[in-house]
Amino acid sequence: MKYIDYKEHRTQGTFNFPIAFYHENPHSPRYYMPYHWHTHYEIIRILTGTFQLTINDNAAVYQAGDVIFVTDGFLHGGTPHDCTYECVVFDLQILLKDNHVCTKTIHDIMHHRILIDTLISAHSPAVRATVRDLCQALSSRQTGYEFMTQGYLYQLLGVILSEHLYEEAAEGAVAAERLDALKRVLTYISENYSGSITLDLLARLAGMNPKYFCRYFRSMTERTPIDYLNYYRIECACELLSTQNISVKEAAISCGFNDESYFIKTFHKYKGITPRQYVTAEF
Repeated sequence: MKYIDYKEHRTQGTFNFPIAFYHENPHSPRYYMPYHWHTHYEIIRILTGTFQLTINDNAAVYQAGDVIFVTDGFLHGGTPHDCTYECVVFDLQILLKDNHVCTKTIHDIMHHRILIDTLISAHSPAVRATVRDLCQALSSRQTGYEFMTQGYLYQLLGVILSEHLYEEAAEGAVAAERLDALKRVLTYISENYSGSITLDLLARLAGMNPKYFCRYFRSMTERTPIDYLNYYRIECACELLSTQNISVKEAAISCGFNDESYFIKTFHKYKGITPRQYVTAEF
């Protein structure tokens, strides 16, 4: 199991309550955020430290107190630094009701006619307070939290609209072609990372020559394609080692490493410890 596929397929919440909550710290197997995209919306709340996050082709460093809003379909990921953060991932359709006064606006958001700002907490104490209460409700799961959660989401959208923390998209705006090419590459990696993947293959999937593809990929992820592939494989290995009773060799093979010694060396490069030390560490 992986924390995140590039095109994320895992269920967020339940069928009747499609809202998921995650609290992450440096010791969590889900701490790092590989680049991915999904059909849900996401709110990221930074509690401590910093988070270097790229959304589509916009990179920024976020700090404690920041609240980030990620629109569905937007490619995002990055690296937290001594960071504790919370994520709320939700299907906006849960707020759609028959004959509801808010229905048109929610449809405008869902169809990207309204694009909510990324850093919605800037100069907005109301945003920070509402997201804090939203996370507390989801974390506590006390009786009635489902009602409170939906109420806070309505309240958050109300604050975003009243404080104009959004832009109206131009008619006919479409996703950039290069971002679509990158999504194809990342989807392929997430589905085939256990097998052999070459730079030439990834460049062909993107429809770019290898030199240009490497330059573009690095500008988006701050890693070369092969470095990022190894980084992603190690993140998958961490998930396996922390959730399943398997050997280091089995984890290596499952994550695309045919040479156990190279796997251990690569694991140490990204994690600073060996796989066996990772398994026995008390978090």
